[in-house]
Amino acid sequence: MFDRVRLFTDRETARDHEVALARLFELLEAGSRADVKTDLLLELDRQRQMLESLRDNPKVSGEVLEEAIVETQDAAKALHASHGKFGQHLRDNDWLMTIRSRFNIPGGTCPFDLPGLHHWLQQPSLLREGQLKAWQEPLESVRLAMRSVLRMLRDSGTDFEQIAVNGQFQQMPMARPAQMLRIKLDKELACVPELSANKYALNIRFISNEAGSRPVAHQHDVRFLIAYCNL
Repeated sequence: MFDRVRLFTDRETARDHEVALARLFELLEAGSRADVKTDLLLELDRQRQMLESLRDNPKVSGEVLEEAIVETQDAAKALHASHGKFGQHLRDNDWLMTIRSRFNIPGGTCPFDLPGLHHWLQQPSLLREGQLKAWQEPLESVRLAMRSVLRMLRDSGTDFEQIAVNGQFQQMPMARPAQMLRIKLDKELACVPELSANKYALNIRFISNEAGSRPVAHQHDVRFLIAYCNL
């Protein structure tokens, strides 16, 4: 979500910057559903303790380990230095909140409904871009913390090759504890995985994915890679 906001911000046209605003509001909405800052601080501290416990492990590269520890510490410091709830500076901006209230209404951003938005879209591209980046800057500490947490979690898993017979795969019990499952399959396969998992079992069902067609169970064997990511 952060990447989508940055992508459209870095472009020049008024339409791109209008989309950047929409994605910024989407990010604000997602971040309002929980105490993102507290959750991230707890996870960063948990990861730091886990990493520090590996200092005397001869199988772990000391240099790589220290880099990872410093990364988690820097991300936590940046979060501690940030003030207020996630996106509070955006909620305090009456101009933005007026626009936000119309974005979820079909046709709600027409010029006669939001003349302020369309006046802004007529301003120089560099001015709009600068304002968009200024609105995103207070969210940067959260973005960096999320990137750090997710990268370490995703990189903790090792790929294992498996076969879903007739598109069905089941493990009882799960092979190992996992906070995240990562699945890779050939992009040429016209199917996607549907997962359900708990501490007792893992079920993966591959579903056909052809545009314009009704999804149905894939009837062929599917080779795929699965990683059990856990820190």
